[in-house]
Amino acid sequence: MHVLRILLFPVAIIVVKAKSRISARLISNIPLLLPSFEEIGEFGKQTLLGYPLEAVSMGIHIFCSAAVATNGTEPFYEPNLNLMNYVLFTDSGNYSYSLSQSADLWKSARFNYEYQTVILVTGWLTTVNEGNEAIDAFFKAYKTRGRVNFIAIDTASHLNTLYTWSSFNTNNLGAAIRDSLADLVQYVKPQSIHLIGHSLGAHISGAAGRRFQELKGFNLPRITGLDPANPCFNEGEFLSGLGRGDADFVDVIHSNVRVLGKRDPIGDIDFYPNGLNSIQPGCYTVTCSHSRAWEYYVESVYPGNEQNFIGVKCNGLSALISGLCNRQKATMGFAASIGAKGNFFLLVNSESPYGRKQIFKLNSS
Repeated sequence: MHVLRILLFPVAIIVVKAKSRISARLISNIPLLLPSFEEIGEFGKQTLLGYPLEAVSMGIHIFCSAAVATNGTEPFYEPNLNLMNYVLFTDSGNYSYSLSQSADLWKSARFNYEYQTVILVTGWLTTVNEGNEAIDAFFKAYKTRGRVNFIAIDTASHLNTLYTWSSFNTNNLGAAIRDSLADLVQYVKPQSIHLIGHSLGAHISGAAGRRFQELKGFNLPRITGLDPANPCFNEGEFLSGLGRGDADFVDVIHSNVRVLGKRDPIGDIDFYPNGLNSIQPGCYTVTCSHSRAWEYYVESVYPGNEQNFIGVKCNGLSALISGLCNRQKATMGFAASIGAKGNFFLLVNSESPYGRKQIFKLNSS
């Protein structure tokens, strides 16, 4: 018995020390575990606004998915390439080129073969016109970068119809963009092309990437999905939407999960600012939260803001706040961590600048 005690004594010391370290860590994290007044307010807002809207959205999603599965609806408008345009934004003005005549844009003196080409596809009920907030914000941000051909796609009326009809058009619109991108790679290096899509535009971008790969035999380098639309899109169905494999690197920002935006991780890397809450800090409507994805991205484009949004690989926001995540971190937005994979969570501010440029104390074990 005496010998057994001698053998067990070092083990007991190790256990006591381990418990002491765990206790010390928990004590040091107590301030992080206690909710702030701001967090209490956000919880109340989520309870009053987020959860009921999530239930409504789920009903719409189920109905639309059933219609898709039974082929119970068809697109009201078939895409007419003569009505759809690439719009090249420059300091001297905006210039439109029909998708059916995209070579005119690629051959234009206004288009620079040496620059990166960023193509933005917006979502439902949006067109390229004077005063489009998202497109104007993107162009203003990318102008500060220089050496960028910034192009927005005007889908005309093809995403301005009943949502289910619009969602059915995403595959056809993707195929239309595919053909023009196939022409583009005759003039520029494929590595210089970056497709960005918001809402339904994210799924159009995904469809374009898939069709491009089928046609050319290689992938586009990067597609960024900004709160990809949720209703009607299910993996493995006809409307599967944007997904990993649609480009060499697919990064996704989720800002209105379970309502207008998808909750499930669909990219190589998925970022969840404010976690799995459907209402973003500073927002009181789903449209505000849905727009936050592109607002976060635009903020990150400006020089000096590349590291404004740092996510931590984690199981959820509460684990992040409690310091229970592993050490892996990744950058969200313009300078996204190419090659990183998994789900990353981060906190954001309720007003601009939204990025916090901070990392919570990570688990040191």
